[in-house]
Amino acid sequence: MESMREIKRRIGSMQNTHKITKAMELVYAAKLRRAQEQAVSSRPYAEKMRDVIASITTNTDYSHPMLEKRSVKRTGYLVITSDRGLAGGYNANILRHVVQQIEERHASSDEYVLFVIGRKGVDFFKRRNYPVIETLIGLSDSPGFSDVKSIANRAVNMFADESFDELYIHYNAFQNAVTQIPTEKLLLPLADVSSERTAANYDYEPSEAEVLAALLPKYAETVIYSVLLEAKASEHGARMTAMGNASENADEMISTLTLQFNRARQAAITQEIAEITAGANAL
Repeated sequence: MESMREIKRRIGSMQNTHKITKAMELVYAAKLRRAQEQAVSSRPYAEKMRDVIASITTNTDYSHPMLEKRSVKRTGYLVITSDRGLAGGYNANILRHVVQQIEERHASSDEYVLFVIGRKGVDFFKRRNYPVIETLIGLSDSPGFSDVKSIANRAVNMFADESFDELYIHYNAFQNAVTQIPTEKLLLPLADVSSERTAANYDYEPSEAEVLAALLPKYAETVIYSVLLEAKASEHGARMTAMGNASENADEMISTLTLQFNRARQAAITQEIAEITAGANAL
């Protein structure tokens, strides 16, 4: 049985842990709010680009290779994970989801390539010799478009060059602070860019074809950035929840250890009384 000194030391350790996890929970709650605001503020730009693309494709017969489905010989996957742990099942869930989809679709590693954001995903796939061709680590908690432009641009350009024939994004979709859903989204080809609103008529300079050719790659990159912002919100939510659970567990441990300490102290007092009584009787 543990000594009272050892139990008291463990109680102090748990109290220090509780202070840390509670502080981290509050920090990630603040980061979650900022990430949600950033994700919401990015939507109008992407929606307006979508409206313009819908206008061109609706009102003209012009098409573009990025809008057309082709025979799939090779597939690209863009996977978004975090750089650090302490986020519950955030990384494990999305990595399991990606591996499941790859195993169902492909018989050989020659049939797909991976673009990976986040150190956890990079380490996971490289240890298992998956065909990772582009990585991005060290993103801030509030990334800017310039931070992801390189990997997004390469993914879009490789599709345009027919290095692969479709591109999927895998990320944790944000539902709330407790729930993040592993999600697969087909980014390319942009088979459906129609707007729910009536497509407006615009005057284009120099021409619809040139505007569409310039706009489509930027739109695809913007979608990748928007998805990354949502994944960041999910990451902060997962961390906040994990730290909240850790704080609750620390509370339970403190209560259990305190009860154990009180019992040990009571047992020691009882033993001392028994020894004094025995000594008095002996005299």
